[in-house]
Amino acid sequence: MEILVFLSILTAALAVLSSWYRIRRVKEQIAEIADALADVKNGNGGRRILSAANELAAPIAYEINEIVVSYERRLSAVRQTEEANRQLMTSLSHDVRTPLTTLIGYLDAAHKGLAAGRDRDEYIETARRKAHDLKEYIDVLFDWFRLNSNEFAMEIRPAEAAELTRNILIDWVPVFEDKEIGYDIDIPERPVRVRLDADGYMRIINNLIQNAVAHSGGDEIKIALSEQGAAMKLLVADNGVGIGKEDLKHIFERLYKCDKGRSQKGSGLGLSIVHQLVEKMGGSITVESTPGKGTEFTLVFPLDE
Repeated sequence: MEILVFLSILTAALAVLSSWYRIRRVKEQIAEIADALADVKNGNGGRRILSAANELAAPIAYEINEIVVSYERRLSAVRQTEEANRQLMTSLSHDVRTPLTTLIGYLDAAHKGLAAGRDRDEYIETARRKAHDLKEYIDVLFDWFRLNSNEFAMEIRPAEAAELTRNILIDWVPVFEDKEIGYDIDIPERPVRVRLDADGYMRIINNLIQNAVAHSGGDEIKIALSEQGAAMKLLVADNGVGIGKEDLKHIFERLYKCDKGRSQKGSGLGLSIVHQLVEKMGGSITVESTPGKGTEFTLVFPLDE
């Protein structure tokens, strides 16, 4: 009997000791959690709470660690966005201010009578071109901000891509002829049905062609649409100066401009917008280029089944 009493007392004592130890450990972990949270609050996003899997506070510690990791990822994204916006504003201030200053200068000269006859006509024509350059830049900028806003939405639906592509290219033919750029357009007569956002698809083609016309330095452009298996393929190629391998790696990055082999004019956003639009429509885009021979962009979209 005495042995049983002793064992009962011992068991109770061990239980009390175990509970005391566990409570003490929980208190220690609460203190560690409070210290870690204060550290995170002060900017140390690398702080983590250590806990064994069998400890009472382990689920809370692991959950807080996940929250901190998620917070750091979001903070990193915000920092990247802020840096991109800073670069964008710097680029904007230069790319808009320069042609705007020139535009105002030529218009003021014509308005004040500082140029007459043919000179005045040339001043007005130069101002007109600068105004169009500004409009193109602002259009691209608007597309960029819209594409990266929470309000952007696409209407992806079945579309007949052959006819849609022809209608988009009709407006480019006068541009090609005016700039004396030879063009080879190959679009099948049969319908090619895919799922697209028609407005987004138009912007993709326009940006790719504008990129070739403004930056390639070439005098020929080829646009070909075809079916390959269960996909539609669209090729936009030029015979310009091409793009070097190092530049080719970054061609779809925002604000990236190629080296001096190509025109420096532009926002550096056009191809980034193309890449984002293609991905949002479930397609893919690749680029190949040989310096001195030209560049080929290839778009692939799944056919509508």
